[in-house]
Amino acid sequence: MPKPLDRIIEQLKREPSRTGSIVITVFGDAIVPRGGSVWLGTLLEFFRGLDIDSGVVRTAMSRLAADGWLERGKVGRNSFYRLVKKGRQTFDIATTHIYGPPPSDWTGRFELLLIPASEDRDAAREELKNAGFGSPLPGVWVAPSGVPVPEQAANAIRLEVSAEDDSGRRLLSQSWPLDRTADAYAKFIKTFEPLRAWMERGTLSDTDAFTARILLIHHYRRVVLRDPLLPTALLPADWPGKAARKLCGEIYRRLLPASEQWLDANASNENGPLPKAGADLGRRFSQA
Repeated sequence: MPKPLDRIIEQLKREPSRTGSIVITVFGDAIVPRGGSVWLGTLLEFFRGLDIDSGVVRTAMSRLAADGWLERGKVGRNSFYRLVKKGRQTFDIATTHIYGPPPSDWTGRFELLLIPASEDRDAAREELKNAGFGSPLPGVWVAPSGVPVPEQAANAIRLEVSAEDDSGRRLLSQSWPLDRTADAYAKFIKTFEPLRAWMERGTLSDTDAFTARILLIHHYRRVVLRDPLLPTALLPADWPGKAARKLCGEIYRRLLPASEQWLDANASNENGPLPKAGADLGRRFSQA
């Protein structure tokens, strides 16, 4: 295993357990494009490479199923999992945010959502954050106009506001912790730049390529899903998001062929080997 990848795994081990979050990354990034269902043994094989015990993985899978993210099916003694409606909706919103190009046709307007106190604000909070909304006040959420509104906030009062005056800019500055997001992007670049440099000199095995791909998206997803992808005119001049996206896209495209070969050889569902991914997979980060 290359030293840069080994260091990324060691860093992961020092963090609080994120096994459930990595499971969601595996499904969203690699399993959904190949039909959406996977044998538990495939996941255990992947996590073994991260030195994560099978019992920890099984517990994470059970929790995700109990929380409505996954559903389990059985064929004989084998268990198979797929994302259910909640997980698919979150993934569908996240797909464009993670892999697609930043919006370039901003209208100068922002979507303002007001969630009444009578509604379950907690139920919508994480979904709104993951969709790119920021919140300056309890029950108030804002995002560039055109951002899809999650189903959990479908009953919110919707308004359009301008961000072109001082009040609008003050609203934006209070809605997103841009300093923290910039720091997270800088940390991502520092973590993965050594891997990019190493890949210019060496070749990863299929196993290492798949591991690197999942950890790359796991780390990038944690940052970009908290980034509202604001228009360039509203961002600091030294904003690191663009550099982080370029780095992520470059590494991802290099990892994709070998990582897909790992899935071909090791991943299965109820019907046998996973089906091939569609053309959309190859278009990810195409404009990085």
